[in-house]
Amino acid sequence: MTPTLFTNGVFHTLNPHQPRAAALLVDQGIIAAAGSGPELHAHAPAGTRVVDLEGSVVIPGLTDAHIHTASLARSRQEVDLRRAESLEEALAGVRAVLPRYREGEWIFGGWWDFNRWKHPVQPDHAGLDAVAPRNPVALTSADGHTVWANSQALRALGIDRMTPDPAGGEIVRDTDGEATGLLRESAVYPVRRLAASGVSGNLTEQLRETQQYLLSLGLTGVHDIDGADALAAYSQLRDEGALALRVHKLLAQDDLQDSIRAGLRTGQGDSWIRHGAVKIFADGAAGSHTCHMSEPFPGGTGHGMEVTAFPELVALATSAATAGIAVAVHAIGDRANHLVLNALSRIQDLTARHNLRHRIEHVQFLQPADVQRLAVLGVVASMQPQHCPSDLPILGMVQGRNLASYAWRSLLGAGATVAFGSDSPVELPNPFHGLHAAMTRTTREGRPDGGWEPQERITLAEALHGYCVGPSYASGEEDSKGRLVPGMLADFVALDTNIFSADPAEVRETKVRMTVTGGVIRYRQEP
Repeated sequence: MTPTLFTNGVFHTLNPHQPRAAALLVDQGIIAAAGSGPELHAHAPAGTRVVDLEGSVVIPGLTDAHIHTASLARSRQEVDLRRAESLEEALAGVRAVLPRYREGEWIFGGWWDFNRWKHPVQPDHAGLDAVAPRNPVALTSADGHTVWANSQALRALGIDRMTPDPAGGEIVRDTDGEATGLLRESAVYPVRRLAASGVSGNLTEQLRETQQYLLSLGLTGVHDIDGADALAAYSQLRDEGALALRVHKLLAQDDLQDSIRAGLRTGQGDSWIRHGAVKIFADGAAGSHTCHMSEPFPGGTGHGMEVTAFPELVALATSAATAGIAVAVHAIGDRANHLVLNALSRIQDLTARHNLRHRIEHVQFLQPADVQRLAVLGVVASMQPQHCPSDLPILGMVQGRNLASYAWRSLLGAGATVAFGSDSPVELPNPFHGLHAAMTRTTREGRPDGGWEPQERITLAEALHGYCVGPSYASGEEDSKGRLVPGMLADFVALDTNIFSADPAEVRETKVRMTVTGGVIRYRQEP
């Protein structure tokens, strides 16, 4: 690989010993030196290629620490109901895509949110039956924890009035005991497995296209939350020499025992694909009213759902940690987070023995005392800033409760490691949208004025740390990723905006001019 001198840039290195540089010398995919252009040019090897960055502000490559890339890849070709503002508009969206499908083919996608509809009614199979009578339809909600299915889909899944609710899930029924078409929490797992079985197309090709989309947003790495099919697809791309994103691959809970028998450990892999923690669900989601809360939801809808009962959670965490596998536990409600911390406190000896970095995914609502406890236990808070403004329509349910909600400032103040992501395709995977949300806690339009619970806002520097340094620590790669330091991987992004002097609204609209991984230009903005 020919050495390359990237010069005439304003490099914000996130290296406290050398915060700024005007040029980087890259050799064999590694940063060889950082400094001034003339200085590095004078010491560059013969034949070094020169890339003029034309004064662009440059930052380390951004990592999405919680993203479902297989789901994102598939969703780019599926039904998208994010903009629907009513049940009628959602059904019209399904009707509009029918010409893409042959009779009998499954229709997936969705990302509907009844909380945002003008008349927020819970949908059922009847509407889908009317618009798509010849296709099984299974549409995932915006939070990913509920599926809206038609009668064909229910029959194909083997669901009828006699089908029992699975542990940690619910088949919603009407007063006569018939399935309404809504499946919650673990009841959606068969749909997820079906969507990952190949009926949704060639995942390798879908990810080949999607990685270019992610690179265009300034992402050089992902912590992927999807299944073994995504790992196989990424491995194929790597074998072809076509993988341009760094992939930290979390395990699905269903694959844990097979992974243990195969001798897999967290941290195994190389600079392109690395094995991560096992994902476990402690509870559901806020939008579906299935996150596990200490106090009941308004309207008598209960305390949410304990998807994995506490004794099983402890057993799973113990089994994983004994084998040298960290855990990444989905927990949104304050009660769920409290129980997860209880479980992790029980396996501290195993954690220390294998030097594991456990994570909690989402961490949206915490009991105030658990903020410090999370930091003391060394648990990574894997959070998604965009969820805060997106969840504004439902945050009345926690108003007035003594909770630390989306508590980025509190967690950083306690000394916790915070790693930011998008949870895409629940949110768009644009990290600049996440930076804006972290700084303002408002929607794109600036609502509410001053931000929701503004005491939890953080600075641009802190938010950028959450997309660069935090994820690299979470994956055990802080010595090779996240900063622009000699000896580290040459992964960086050139921007069209000086985000360090821009206001938050301008940060949100930032575009990427160039994305580099391993010293190779993987994306360049068209003139």
